[in-house]
Amino acid sequence: MDYYVVDAFAEKVFEGNPAGVCVMDRWLDDETMQKIAIENNLSETAFTVKEGEVYHLRWFTPGGEIDLCGHATLGTAYVICNYYEEEATGVTFLTMSGELFVKRKGDLYEMDFPSRMPEIISSTAELEDVLGFTPLEVYLGRDVMVVAPHEELVEQFRPNFEKIKQLPDGIGLTITASSTTYDFVSRCFFPKLQVNEDPVCGSAHCNFIPYWEQQLGKSELVARQLSARGGTLYCKSEGDRVKISGFVTLYSKATLYIGK
Repeated sequence: MDYYVVDAFAEKVFEGNPAGVCVMDRWLDDETMQKIAIENNLSETAFTVKEGEVYHLRWFTPGGEIDLCGHATLGTAYVICNYYEEEATGVTFLTMSGELFVKRKGDLYEMDFPSRMPEIISSTAELEDVLGFTPLEVYLGRDVMVVAPHEELVEQFRPNFEKIKQLPDGIGLTITASSTTYDFVSRCFFPKLQVNEDPVCGSAHCNFIPYWEQQLGKSELVARQLSARGGTLYCKSEGDRVKISGFVTLYSKATLYIGK
Protein backbone atom coordinates (compact mmCIF):
# COMPACT_ATOMS: atom_id res chain seq x y z
CA MET A 1 0.00 0.00 0.00
CA ASP A 2 1.30 3.47 -0.88
CA TYR A 3 1.86 5.66 2.14
CA TYR A 4 2.63 9.39 2.20
CA VAL A 5 3.84 11.72 4.92
CA VAL A 6 3.03 15.38 4.26
CA ASP A 7 3.65 18.52 6.29
CA ALA A 8 0.38 20.47 6.45
CA PHE A 9 0.18 24.21 7.09
CA ALA A 10 3.83 24.34 6.02
CA GLU A 11 5.65 26.20 3.28
CA LYS A 12 8.64 23.88 3.54
CA VAL A 13 9.42 20.52 5.13
CA PHE A 14 9.96 20.30 8.89
CA GLU A 15 7.32 22.99 9.49
CA GLY A 16 3.62 22.65 10.14
CA ASN A 17 2.04 19.35 11.18
CA PRO A 18 3.10 16.01 9.69
CA ALA A 19 0.31 13.61 8.77
CA GLY A 20 0.32 10.09 7.42
CA VAL A 21 -1.96 9.44 4.43
CA CYS A 22 -3.08 6.03 3.16
CA VAL A 23 -5.12 6.06 -0.06
CA MET A 24 -6.67 2.59 -0.39
CA ASP A 25 -8.84 0.57 -2.78
CA ARG A 26 -10.79 -0.96 0.11
CA TRP A 27 -11.01 -0.59 3.86
CA LEU A 28 -8.74 -2.41 6.23
CA ASP A 29 -10.22 -3.58 9.51
CA ASP A 30 -10.22 -1.05 12.36
CA GLU A 31 -7.61 -2.93 14.38
CA THR A 32 -5.11 -2.85 11.50
CA MET A 33 -5.66 0.86 10.85
CA GLN A 34 -5.13 1.55 14.55
CA LYS A 35 -1.91 -0.48 14.53
CA ILE A 36 -0.67 1.49 11.50
CA ALA A 37 -1.36 4.76 13.34
CA ILE A 38 0.53 3.49 16.37
CA GLU A 39 3.43 2.33 14.19
CA ASN A 40 3.57 5.67 12.35
CA ASN A 41 3.49 7.53 15.70
CA LEU A 42 2.26 10.75 14.10
CA SER A 43 -0.51 12.83 15.63
CA GLU A 44 -2.87 11.53 12.92
CA THR A 45 -2.86 9.00 10.11
CA ALA A 46 -5.64 9.43 7.54
CA PHE A 47 -7.23 6.53 5.67
CA THR A 48 -9.34 7.18 2.61
CA VAL A 49 -11.25 5.06 0.07
CA LYS A 50 -12.99 6.45 -3.02
CA GLU A 51 -16.61 5.44 -3.51
CA GLY A 52 -18.28 7.00 -6.54
CA GLU A 53 -17.21 10.63 -6.82
CA VAL A 54 -16.36 11.14 -3.15
CA TYR A 55 -13.76 9.85 -0.75
CA HIS A 56 -14.64 8.37 2.61
CA LEU A 57 -12.11 9.57 5.17
CA ARG A 58 -11.19 8.42 8.68
CA TRP A 59 -8.53 9.64 11.09
CA PHE A 60 -6.63 7.65 13.70
CA THR A 61 -4.32 8.95 16.41
CA PRO A 62 -1.99 6.56 18.26
CA GLY A 63 -4.64 6.63 21.01
CA GLY A 64 -7.73 5.97 18.89
CA GLU A 65 -10.02 7.20 16.12
CA ILE A 66 -11.25 10.82 16.24
CA ASP A 67 -14.21 12.57 14.66
CA LEU A 68 -12.45 15.52 13.01
CA CYS A 69 -8.90 16.38 11.96
CA GLY A 70 -7.87 19.39 9.92
CA HIS A 71 -4.24 18.91 8.99
CA ALA A 72 -4.66 15.28 7.89
CA THR A 73 -7.66 16.29 5.76
CA LEU A 74 -5.59 19.02 4.14
CA GLY A 75 -2.77 16.51 3.61
CA THR A 76 -5.08 13.88 2.11
CA ALA A 77 -6.50 16.41 -0.38
CA TYR A 78 -2.94 17.35 -1.37
CA VAL A 79 -2.02 13.70 -1.99
CA ILE A 80 -5.17 13.02 -4.05
CA CYS A 81 -4.78 16.19 -6.16
CA ASN A 82 -1.08 15.61 -6.84
CA TYR A 83 -0.81 11.82 -7.17
CA TYR A 84 -4.24 10.39 -8.01
CA GLU A 85 -6.41 13.05 -9.70
CA GLU A 86 -4.04 15.71 -10.95
CA GLU A 87 -6.78 17.63 -12.79
CA ALA A 88 -8.98 17.88 -9.71
CA THR A 89 -9.71 21.34 -8.31
CA GLY A 90 -11.09 19.94 -5.09
CA VAL A 91 -12.06 16.86 -3.11
CA THR A 92 -15.25 15.94 -1.25
CA PHE A 93 -14.83 13.76 1.84
CA LEU A 94 -17.50 11.86 3.76
CA THR A 95 -16.54 11.67 7.43
CA MET A 96 -17.84 11.20 10.96
CA SER A 97 -18.35 15.00 10.95
CA GLY A 98 -20.39 14.99 7.73
CA GLU A 99 -19.30 16.19 4.29
CA LEU A 100 -16.02 18.10 4.20
CA PHE A 101 -14.77 19.95 1.14
CA VAL A 102 -11.23 20.92 0.22
CA LYS A 103 -10.57 23.28 -2.71
CA ARG A 104 -7.26 23.58 -4.49
CA LYS A 105 -6.41 27.26 -4.97
CA GLY A 106 -3.01 27.37 -6.61
CA ASP A 107 -0.57 26.25 -3.93
CA LEU A 108 -3.10 26.77 -1.14
CA TYR A 109 -5.63 24.16 -0.04
CA GLU A 110 -8.85 25.47 1.52
CA MET A 111 -10.94 23.32 3.86
CA ASP A 112 -14.65 23.87 4.47
CA PHE A 113 -15.37 22.71 8.03
CA PRO A 114 -18.23 23.11 10.53
CA SER A 115 -18.08 26.15 12.81
CA ARG A 116 -18.16 25.03 16.44
CA MET A 117 -18.50 27.86 18.91
CA PRO A 118 -17.86 26.25 22.32
CA GLU A 119 -19.82 27.02 25.50
CA ILE A 120 -18.36 29.27 28.16
CA ILE A 121 -17.61 27.57 31.49
CA SER A 122 -16.06 28.62 34.77
CA SER A 123 -12.35 28.25 35.37
CA THR A 124 -11.25 25.91 38.16
CA ALA A 125 -8.33 25.76 40.54
CA GLU A 126 -7.29 22.48 38.93
CA LEU A 127 -7.18 24.06 35.47
CA GLU A 128 -5.29 27.14 36.71
CA ASP A 129 -2.75 24.87 38.39
CA VAL A 130 -2.15 23.24 34.99
CA LEU A 131 -1.93 26.62 33.23
CA GLY A 132 0.13 28.57 35.75
CA PHE A 133 -1.99 31.67 35.04
CA THR A 134 -5.56 32.90 35.38
CA PRO A 135 -7.35 32.73 32.02
CA LEU A 136 -9.51 35.52 30.67
CA GLU A 137 -12.18 32.98 29.71
CA VAL A 138 -12.62 29.22 29.48
CA TYR A 139 -14.81 27.39 26.96
CA LEU A 140 -15.74 23.76 26.44
CA GLY A 141 -16.51 21.95 23.22
CA ARG A 142 -14.71 18.79 22.20
CA ASP A 143 -11.71 20.36 23.99
CA VAL A 144 -11.17 22.80 26.82
CA MET A 145 -10.38 26.15 25.17
CA VAL A 146 -8.51 28.67 27.31
CA VAL A 147 -8.18 32.35 26.39
CA ALA A 148 -4.89 33.69 27.75
CA PRO A 149 -4.37 37.37 28.71
CA HIS A 150 -1.52 37.80 26.19
CA GLU A 151 0.33 35.82 23.56
CA GLU A 152 3.59 35.49 25.54
CA LEU A 153 1.76 33.19 27.95
CA VAL A 154 0.82 30.94 25.04
CA GLU A 155 4.36 30.88 23.65
CA GLN A 156 6.02 30.36 27.04
CA PHE A 157 3.57 27.78 28.40
CA ARG A 158 5.38 24.67 29.66
CA PRO A 159 2.84 21.84 29.76
CA ASN A 160 2.70 19.12 32.36
CA PHE A 161 1.18 16.38 30.26
CA GLU A 162 0.30 14.15 33.19
CA LYS A 163 -1.69 16.97 34.76
CA ILE A 164 -3.42 17.72 31.45
CA LYS A 165 -4.44 14.05 31.23
CA GLN A 166 -6.16 14.38 34.61
CA LEU A 167 -8.39 17.29 33.58
CA PRO A 168 -11.94 15.95 33.75
CA ASP A 169 -13.34 17.86 30.76
CA GLY A 170 -12.50 17.75 27.07
CA ILE A 171 -10.38 15.52 24.90
CA GLY A 172 -7.69 18.18 24.54
CA LEU A 173 -6.50 21.44 26.05
CA THR A 174 -6.17 24.39 23.67
CA ILE A 175 -4.81 27.82 24.55
CA THR A 176 -5.27 30.95 22.46
CA ALA A 177 -4.61 34.70 22.67
CA SER A 178 -4.76 37.78 20.49
CA SER A 179 -1.52 38.67 18.73
CA THR A 180 0.40 41.72 17.61
CA THR A 181 1.74 39.92 14.51
CA TYR A 182 -1.25 37.74 13.60
CA ASP A 183 -4.92 38.03 14.49
CA PHE A 184 -4.54 35.27 17.07
CA VAL A 185 -2.14 32.55 18.16
CA SER A 186 -2.64 29.16 19.80
CA ARG A 187 -1.20 25.89 21.04
CA CYS A 188 -2.98 22.53 21.35
CA PHE A 189 -2.34 19.54 23.62
CA PHE A 190 -3.86 16.04 23.42
CA PRO A 191 -2.01 13.73 25.83
CA LYS A 192 -5.26 11.77 26.39
CA LEU A 193 -4.85 10.65 22.75
CA GLN A 194 -1.10 10.04 23.17
CA VAL A 195 -0.39 13.25 21.21
CA ASN A 196 1.33 15.54 23.70
CA GLU A 197 1.36 18.68 21.53
CA ASP A 198 -0.30 18.83 18.13
CA PRO A 199 2.00 21.10 16.08
CA VAL A 200 -0.84 22.67 14.04
CA CYS A 201 -4.43 21.65 14.79
CA GLY A 202 -6.96 22.52 12.09
CA SER A 203 -9.98 21.14 13.95
CA ALA A 204 -9.30 23.35 16.99
CA HIS A 205 -9.73 26.34 14.70
CA CYS A 206 -13.38 25.36 14.28
CA ASN A 207 -13.62 26.77 17.84
CA PHE A 208 -11.03 29.55 17.54
CA ILE A 209 -12.44 31.16 14.38
CA PRO A 210 -16.00 31.92 15.59
CA TYR A 211 -14.62 33.08 18.95
CA TRP A 212 -12.09 35.49 17.45
CA GLU A 213 -14.59 36.69 14.86
CA GLN A 214 -16.76 37.86 17.76
CA GLN A 215 -13.85 39.38 19.66
CA LEU A 216 -12.14 41.15 16.76
CA GLY A 217 -15.20 41.99 14.65
CA LYS A 218 -13.75 40.52 11.46
CA SER A 219 -14.52 37.37 9.51
CA GLU A 220 -11.14 36.91 7.79
CA LEU A 221 -8.31 36.06 10.14
CA VAL A 222 -4.68 34.95 9.99
CA ALA A 223 -3.66 32.57 12.75
CA ARG A 224 -0.34 31.16 13.89
CA GLN A 225 0.20 28.07 16.00
CA LEU A 226 3.18 28.61 18.28
CA SER A 227 4.47 25.04 18.53
CA ALA A 228 8.16 24.34 17.97
CA ARG A 229 7.42 23.54 14.30
CA GLY A 230 4.90 26.37 13.86
CA GLY A 231 2.31 26.85 11.17
CA THR A 232 0.16 29.57 9.61
CA LEU A 233 -3.56 29.19 8.90
CA TYR A 234 -5.66 31.54 6.74
CA CYS A 235 -9.17 31.55 8.19
CA LYS A 236 -12.61 32.78 7.21
CA SER A 237 -15.91 32.57 9.09
CA GLU A 238 -19.04 31.96 7.01
CA GLY A 239 -21.98 31.43 9.34
CA ASP A 240 -22.19 27.78 10.35
CA ARG A 241 -19.04 26.96 8.35
CA VAL A 242 -15.41 28.02 8.53
CA LYS A 243 -12.78 28.05 5.79
CA ILE A 244 -9.24 27.09 6.81
CA SER A 245 -6.44 27.33 4.24
CA GLY A 246 -2.79 26.41 4.28
CA PHE A 247 0.17 25.20 2.26
CA VAL A 248 1.23 21.54 2.15
CA THR A 249 4.60 19.96 1.35
CA LEU A 250 5.51 16.32 0.68
CA TYR A 251 8.03 14.81 3.06
CA SER A 252 8.08 11.16 1.97
CA LYS A 253 6.41 8.40 -0.03
CA ALA A 254 6.74 4.79 1.04
CA THR A 255 5.22 1.34 0.72
CA LEU A 256 3.54 -0.36 3.68
CA TYR A 257 3.84 -4.14 3.76
CA ILE A 258 0.74 -5.01 5.73
CA GLY A 259 0.49 -8.65 6.82
CA LYS A 260 3.89 -9.62 5.41
